[in-house]
Amino acid sequence: MAGPNQKIKILCLLDILRERTDENHIMSATDLCKALEEYGVSAERKSIYSDMDALKTFGIDIVQKKGSTPGYYIASRDFEIAELKLLVDAVQASKFITKKKTEELIKKLERLTNKYEASQFQREVYIYNRAKAQNETIFYNVDYIHDAIHSNVQIQFQYSEWTVKKELQLKKDGAFYVVSPWALTWADENYYLIAYDEKADKIKHYRVDKMKSMSLLQEKRLGREQFDRFDLADFSKKTFGMYGGEDAKITLEGINGLAGVVIDRFGQDVAMMTADDEHFRAIVTVAVSQQFFGWLSGLGAGIRIVSPESVRTRYKEFLENLLNNYQEK
Repeated sequence: MAGPNQKIKILCLLDILRERTDENHIMSATDLCKALEEYGVSAERKSIYSDMDALKTFGIDIVQKKGSTPGYYIASRDFEIAELKLLVDAVQASKFITKKKTEELIKKLERLTNKYEASQFQREVYIYNRAKAQNETIFYNVDYIHDAIHSNVQIQFQYSEWTVKKELQLKKDGAFYVVSPWALTWADENYYLIAYDEKADKIKHYRVDKMKSMSLLQEKRLGREQFDRFDLADFSKKTFGMYGGEDAKITLEGINGLAGVVIDRFGQDVAMMTADDEHFRAIVTVAVSQQFFGWLSGLGAGIRIVSPESVRTRYKEFLENLLNNYQEK
């Protein structure tokens, strides 16, 4: 006579196979019957055979091994272990994902493979030594933004900034920002909203983890024409730390050993030519800012700005101010 849990028997079998089997861990019909008892399901060995056929018909890649140690195992899954490791590392390395949410996501990823392979996720990459966001609402913010883009409506939110007390403090005395969201982008290990600000009549970007009290409005989005002219890929190349500045076409000259650094930053389509046997020249468009100068100074004396003269002058002033900061007072 069938017990109260018999209707879920085949689902329990699928769960057992996914969690406990692979090519190196095979379960016989007897093993599966014993495992079903943990779910409160009783089964005869003969019934397991027809259940396995039903799962195969459904599309589950179950292999039956015959011989002296017969049994069943799941041969392939939606994600390979290498793909899951890549996703786990990406979650661990993502600064905008909080520690709590990181742990939750990794637990969910572990359920996409068996328990033996899941144990490999705790490898040499650790979340505890990485700076992680504190704002748990970031996932809801991303969801709100996607909904707003799909519904073609504006959003409002409060925006915050860090204080010396390591607290997020609302900007503009807590006033709400109203913008038309057009895209989300991931840059410098953070999520950014690309949106049109009607008051400023321009496209702006906002850190998603610094947004609070977000809600969707009934007003339709504005700024379609401005966003259509906005090149997100080009914007990411020329901004540093997502800090804006006046665009300028700059010629850089550096030692050949730094060519790869410039290509990594500006892309393989950067205009680059040989200056002499030991140096190259590259023409790049950047948003001239303190952050760009900081990146350039980090490369040391091996690279310099050739033109325009106005940017050369600003860079020299930047370096002089840095040096003055270390003069004896």
